[in-house]
Amino acid sequence: MKSDGRHLPDIGESEVVILAAARTQIERDLLDRWCRSKDAPAGYRTSGRPDVLDLDSRILTTRLADRDSNPLLLPVRVAWLPAERDGARRARFSDVLALTNPRNPNTLIQKWLVGRSSDRYRIVVAAPAHLDDLREQFAESEPGRVPEAASFARYVTRRAVVALERAERAVIGDRYKVPRLVAEQIMDSSSFRQRLDTIATEEHLPRDEVDARARSALGELVAVQSRLVTDLFTQAMRPLHTSAWTVHADDSGLESLRELNRTHPLVFLPSHRSYADALVLGDILAGHDFPGNHLMGGANLTFWPLGPIARRTGTVFIRRSFGDDTVYKAALQEYFAFLLSKRFNLEWYFEGGRTRTGKLRRPRYGLLNYVANAIRGGRVDDAMLVPVSITYEGLAEVAAVAAEQTGAPKRPEGLRWLASYARSQQRTAGNVYVRFGTPLSMRAQLAAGGDPDLSGSPDTDDSAAGESLRRRAMQKVAFEVAVGINRNTPVTVNSLVTLALLGVRDRALTLDEVRAVIAPVRAYLDARDAPQGEVGLLDREGGLARVLAALTDAGVVTTYTGGDEAVYSIQPGQHLVAAFYRNSGIHWFVNRSIIELAILFVHEHPSDNPVRAAWYEAKNLRDLLKFEFFFPDRDTFESELQKEVELLVPEWEWGTPLPTEGRALNALIETGLFMSHRTLRSFFDAQLVVAERLARRDPTLEVDSAAFLDECVAVGRQMLLQGRLYGSESVSSELFATALELARNRGLLDRGDHTVTERRHAFASQLLAVGDRVALAESLDVSNRKADR
Repeated sequence: MKSDGRHLPDIGESEVVILAAARTQIERDLLDRWCRSKDAPAGYRTSGRPDVLDLDSRILTTRLADRDSNPLLLPVRVAWLPAERDGARRARFSDVLALTNPRNPNTLIQKWLVGRSSDRYRIVVAAPAHLDDLREQFAESEPGRVPEAASFARYVTRRAVVALERAERAVIGDRYKVPRLVAEQIMDSSSFRQRLDTIATEEHLPRDEVDARARSALGELVAVQSRLVTDLFTQAMRPLHTSAWTVHADDSGLESLRELNRTHPLVFLPSHRSYADALVLGDILAGHDFPGNHLMGGANLTFWPLGPIARRTGTVFIRRSFGDDTVYKAALQEYFAFLLSKRFNLEWYFEGGRTRTGKLRRPRYGLLNYVANAIRGGRVDDAMLVPVSITYEGLAEVAAVAAEQTGAPKRPEGLRWLASYARSQQRTAGNVYVRFGTPLSMRAQLAAGGDPDLSGSPDTDDSAAGESLRRRAMQKVAFEVAVGINRNTPVTVNSLVTLALLGVRDRALTLDEVRAVIAPVRAYLDARDAPQGEVGLLDREGGLARVLAALTDAGVVTTYTGGDEAVYSIQPGQHLVAAFYRNSGIHWFVNRSIIELAILFVHEHPSDNPVRAAWYEAKNLRDLLKFEFFFPDRDTFESELQKEVELLVPEWEWGTPLPTEGRALNALIETGLFMSHRTLRSFFDAQLVVAERLARRDPTLEVDSAAFLDECVAVGRQMLLQGRLYGSESVSSELFATALELARNRGLLDRGDHTVTERRHAFASQLLAVGDRVALAESLDVSNRKADR
């Protein structure tokens, strides 16, 4: 009979009380035999029946709470294990079909296992504690409160259960770390009770009603994790990604993350491109024996049976909106603080939802604020934010996402949706790349960002000013997370190919022409030391043809083979899908594109100080794109542009006059690479649509955002047919929405007189001028011309 009591301290002459977490008589007999056996550590062994109490708070209230002596309390229980298969002990669907849970077998199966399979159970022995020490710790956790026997008994029970869980993980692995008695611990917390007292007083509510609402909110929120369901759910859902993709995970930093997790909770913040993101990331972490993350999800996925099952695997379903429900908000904040304080890891998509364009969306701050508040309030010392990049070469769900951008209704999640999604995942879609960024200390990031509660800055009596500082600090935290994700997002083969085909106005290209477009792009990426996917495939015989064939099979590219040689172009109506793949790596080319347009601006507008003029135009372009991409502060941005210029004109020193007239433009042409028309044109075109629609509106009328975006989609289609927009990827409600945010930021949505109209017209004129320079870049791009024969 094996046990894990190898690390128990020598107890000397201490009295021992065993707290037995036994559910059946068989388990009680096993624990009793263990106490008398040689397997029990020296000092814990007994010749007679030891003092054994069931681990039940009701029993401990009468038998332990008022005890005069100071015994050593030793929690023990029996852990039942699944049969070992392929070197792992995991429950399978065959176990369920046999109407048994191998981790919690019924009495008959327990009896059979004891007689025939001694390897299927272990005696789990937790670290002991003296009763007086627990009394002291309980008093410290409840300052100013008169200890009650029942409350203390519940406290001892929770501590014993947690200690047993920790000991059992030494047997079954950290991936099965699950919280226990969460709602009970939160409701017993003095800080939470005080907050509920405040809510009851301020809102003039009966205290019992507030308690009931809090219990209901926690019942709705708390993930009731099950090891059995975790095993089965993993087996059932794994085919949804393993059959579609080959997973490439950069796990070089996972061991250091594990060490960090011993002292800090981890908050995984992945990019969100697919419903499969959580499955892919969860599988990688489980394979490295990380405890399962608490995944924060939206209530749209609570439908049966996915919702109840996901909740038992650690998914926390949060209401999309809870308005003025202060009790729900308090319960959510307390739940966050509890999980962080117990070092349970969290996971959510800080973009708020799947990207509609392929590039990283701007962040939502709500859940990050809950983590920050737990740190500010001293509930947890720190939390480590882990940026995670998840990049797919192909996604079946992109077509539906693209359709939504042009007005198609979003298909509601449900059983039919799940079945359709499962069918779509049966087609091979290439590779998925998972990369982990450098973890960020949230405390350090907030302090560096000027958070008044953590930076040591003087307190301010102005609550509005303090809140503004906190908000600004949080924005800086989110920016660093986004940069960490982008920095680890590789450029894939599909991104390169769609980049080539989207930049030629629907002209079909031969293999040689596609290769001619891609070659200087790859050289640039190598010079930037940018991460890349399996792009070596393009260097193999027939590699590029296989990539184009896969995109053709996916319906993104159309292939014409009726002539002398095959030619390729974007499938009509699939430009938004192609743009999704292109945009996954587009952030690597933004600074290069800005430099191109700034140089063209100087070429068109000669001045005595072309460097200053170029820098001024670069700042203007950055301001136009600030709601689309993540730009650093002014000094860092200037430093990044300097590096771009050094790639073009290595002999030129930043801040000095250009060596010869037109040297920068000639250098651009010599590289054979212009990127602005391939990367930024759709964003500027979408902004032009918004600007022109605003310029035509009565400035005294309020702009209704939803109706205005519908108008932009309709007029955008017209402008596309007229040839005023370059490609259909510009006709996107997502791009129009961010363009509208830019206009709002510039005060162009303000209601006013003719001056508002004048500023709107000036905005449209600026975008027309930028569009002309983008067209000029296209005309100068030698790689956009027919390949030499």
